Amino acid sequence: MKIKETRQKNRPELTKELVEKRKKLRELRFKAALKQIKNHREIPFLKKDIARILTVLKEKDVLDEATKK
Repeated sequence: MKIKETRQKNRPELTKELVEKRKKLRELRFKAALKQIKNHREIPFLKKDIARILTVLKEKDVLDEATKK
């Protein structure tokens, strides 16, 4: 997912997607521990997606605070 796509989504969509990605990351970690995962490069990609979502959520919080003042 690109950052532009992430910024276009609203807050509820982002939080829903964040929960889904964290759940998938947890599942991949378990599979990696059991040597059941085929594409181990998927884990860093998920971590980056999670970081992007968290960054956009933080940006939205900062913008909301700035507009309130």
